Amino acid sequence: MRWLSVCLLPPIVAGCSGVPPVVADYQPAAISPDAVVDAVPTADPISSGGNASPYTVFGKQYEVMPSATGYREEGIASWYGMKFQGRKTSNGEIFDVYQATAAHKSLPLPTYLKVTNLQNNASMIVRVNDRGPFVDDRLIDVSYGVAVRLGFADQGTTRVRLEHVQVQGVDDWREGDQRVYRRLQVGAYQDRQAAELIAAQLEALLGDELRVQISEVTSGEETIFRVRIGPVGTTDELGELQQLLLSHNLPSGQQLP
Repeated sequence: MRWLSVCLLPPIVAGCSGVPPVVADYQPAAISPDAVVDAVPTADPISSGGNASPYTVFGKQYEVMPSATGYREEGIASWYGMKFQGRKTSNGEIFDVYQATAAHKSLPLPTYLKVTNLQNNASMIVRVNDRGPFVDDRLIDVSYGVAVRLGFADQGTTRVRLEHVQVQGVDDWREGDQRVYRRLQVGAYQDRQAAELIAAQLEALLGDELRVQISEVTSGEETIFRVRIGPVGTTDELGELQQLLLSHNLPSGQQLP
């Protein structure tokens, strides 16, 4: 496959640093809050990367929870952005500042959370796929896009409530689960035309080498159109595919089983 020749960027050693963003260095291009789409909880296996327990960062040891079931906590959220754009998160996925993702020190990867900004009651669903923040009293780091959606991108931090989103059958710790991811969800859109436009761009780039598929997910009165690529044989190939998409200014998405 021609996209396999793309070189990978160096991975992050321990996920995001949790250092408060400096606008001059890290502010991504502006985005509308409406353009940041909630993560769609799916039956993902526990990641083979990023779940070692205990682990040590900056001389401090951390334990990974055996399960996220029932998790609920309040604390300070910050955001991270362009310094990590295109790099690997702790579980091997590619960080995109506009995706609904987050970093947490102890939740299993991946975990889905409802994050509520306690200053304005704005909330959304995020996918935890990274480790951090390893600074002071910070509870969670979210992507810049999530911070925009929740209304605290300009101020940098806010107080939030985190609540675990249960996905049937996947929230118990399964030690040694080495199943590989085989699809890439590049985006989830509320407008079908937007999904079709991205799908057409992907097909033009990839040709006949990989299948691009649009699927509908309905929850209540809302319908989301998910754009996926695959199947792909290994996680390394998925990483290379994500790098290719980033190099063509296309959404790099999430790896799915």
